Amino acid sequence: MRALSGLWRWRRNPLCRTTDLVEAWTALVALLLVVVASPVTGWLVGSAVQGVLQKSVREQRQARHLVTATVLGRLGTVAPESDADPETSRVVRSRVTAAWTAPDGTRHRGPLLAPLQTPRPGDRFPLWTDRHGRIVPRPLDPAAATVHAVLAGVGAALPAAGIVEGARRLVVWRLMRRRFAQWDRAWQRAGPDWGRMGTGS
Repeated sequence: MRALSGLWRWRRNPLCRTTDLVEAWTALVALLLVVVASPVTGWLVGSAVQGVLQKSVREQRQARHLVTATVLGRLGTVAPESDADPETSRVVRSRVTAAWTAPDGTRHRGPLLAPLQTPRPGDRFPLWTDRHGRIVPRPLDPAAATVHAVLAGVGAALPAAGIVEGARRLVVWRLMRRRFAQWDRAWQRAGPDWGRMGTGS
């Protein structure tokens, strides 16, 4: 709004200098870039990240399989940890020996963490594996992928706006230096006659 009012104020003002117009136009262009270009940048980056993450989600869902493991024995309890996955965060896990069958039909057994507080032999719990039975993390959730994409878009839009504002401030700084230099030259020309009434008459 200051840019618009500045342009309106200077449009027919006899005191208007070139630097005043340049500063007002710079402010207006910077405002338009922040309002239009920054959101567009954020949207483009967010869309690109969303496409990559959703493709990764589809690939993970095809390559990872949910199987059922059976507890054979308990090995100990592990303190809960803060996890990026809201479904598994703050879950008390127990170290157990378990057996499971892979999607390809092979049977496996070994120590792993089970989301059970007091596991007993025979208890069953879900386990993510690849098709050969190797334990893998759960696939990325589509909603979590969307959240990451939104954050990436915001993370791109904010620096874009910061770059525009930084460029505006640099232009204004250079204009101010130019004004000061012009004032210095004007004062040097007027200096010898300053304070003398009727000089030059």
